Amino acid sequence: METRSIDWVPDSERHGHVWHQGPLWFLGNFQYFTVAVGFVGPSLGLPLGPTVLAGVLGIVVGTLFMAFHASQGPVLGLPQMIQSRAQFGYRGVIVVLTATLFTYLGFNVADQVLLSQGLHSVFGWSPLAVAIAATLLAVVLAIYGHDWLHRVFRWLLYVSLPLMLLLTAGVLTGQAGGHTVHQHFAFTWSAFFAQFSAAAAYNITYAPYVSDYSRYLPRTAPARALIASVFFGASGSAVWLIALGGWLAVRLGVSDGLVGLRQAGDHVLTGLGAATALLSVLSLGATMGMNAYGGMLTVLTGIDSVRKINPRRAARVITILALAVTWYAVGSLVSQNAVATVFTALTLMLYLLVPWTATNLVDFFFVRRGHYAVTDLFTRSGVYGTWSWRGLTAYALGIAAEIPFMVLPNLGQWSYTGPAARQLADTDISWLVGLLVTSLVYLAISRFRDRAAEQAAVERSEQRLNAWQDGRAVHLG
Repeated sequence: METRSIDWVPDSERHGHVWHQGPLWFLGNFQYFTVAVGFVGPSLGLPLGPTVLAGVLGIVVGTLFMAFHASQGPVLGLPQMIQSRAQFGYRGVIVVLTATLFTYLGFNVADQVLLSQGLHSVFGWSPLAVAIAATLLAVVLAIYGHDWLHRVFRWLLYVSLPLMLLLTAGVLTGQAGGHTVHQHFAFTWSAFFAQFSAAAAYNITYAPYVSDYSRYLPRTAPARALIASVFFGASGSAVWLIALGGWLAVRLGVSDGLVGLRQAGDHVLTGLGAATALLSVLSLGATMGMNAYGGMLTVLTGIDSVRKINPRRAARVITILALAVTWYAVGSLVSQNAVATVFTALTLMLYLLVPWTATNLVDFFFVRRGHYAVTDLFTRSGVYGTWSWRGLTAYALGIAAEIPFMVLPNLGQWSYTGPAARQLADTDISWLVGLLVTSLVYLAISRFRDRAAEQAAVERSEQRLNAWQDGRAVHLG
């Protein structure tokens, strides 16, 4: 069982290989939440070809942002949101922690809805029993932590990959069923951008996770190889299953990913559909564990930002259990269509996280170029301050710039379409606007920081970390 949480990982505990990141993120998307993302375009009347194209383009764009975050883990040995204190301040980071925690909980709520509805439709299983079992699986994986998540993800990938290859071969050779399309499908830019944004959001929303799972790698891990491993792992499975989801929605006319996988697989080979569906369920349950683990790091970072803590194993376990109760309770109240749940969750996550990812990546690659005073990230009196007006200003302006361009799906009885979006035939480009505005604002106002003070802090930090690793008692904060 992992003992660390939000603390720095010393060189003596660094382990693993860069190639491990590929299977981890391939399996992270190799489950039927991804299939459901491919249903978004067809649900809005988009034909299969444009649905696949929009999905591919969205995944490529979204995964680029996600993959570059991975390179921060080995350099700093820190969870992603601890590093974000450099942009937003020791307590200012709570603003983006709220958005990040919403992402983790939002994914698990949507996952629970998908699992409960899907397994009930396919096998007639009790939605209550499914929700409880999925929650317990996620809790156990999150408690055991980093190394067990890597192991379980690799095992599930090795078992599920051959089955999905067989099913996909059946689709390509016409053995998976399907029928001539009678429903009216027509290309519209609003539907195309909805599918593009959903696909981009799917991997952009992984951005707060990525360095959490690369922070145990040795400092010498090559950045380019790491970025490539994450990129091709996360994008390969996502492109594959989004395209498959589009086919299931258009050619089989299904509205549930598990139902589609069962039908298509059983057309190819008796029992293949059921086996593929069950393994996809296990993969989604494992991904819920990944979300719970990241949520735990986020909550502990938030608590530490208000009151200094030295989190031990008990704090990790209690936090994970509290998160599980929360997402289970919320998921039990959600009764809307699973595809609508997925689309709404992804849209909200995209709006909240794009200004954060822009600020973080601009800071790491263009402003501070990977040089941080690690010990100062653990104290209010550090060089990064309690509230960093630069990061908070850029984040706020990015959110504000998105609002006129938003097309927010139904939230109960409420929806919103911004005035600029209405002028664009309800086409949602808000996150692209937010990305551009946040990046430019943060880059501009970061020119006026005290570089000399930061350089001195970086040097002091390196001395303290080296002394701590040598066994000399030094307080990291």
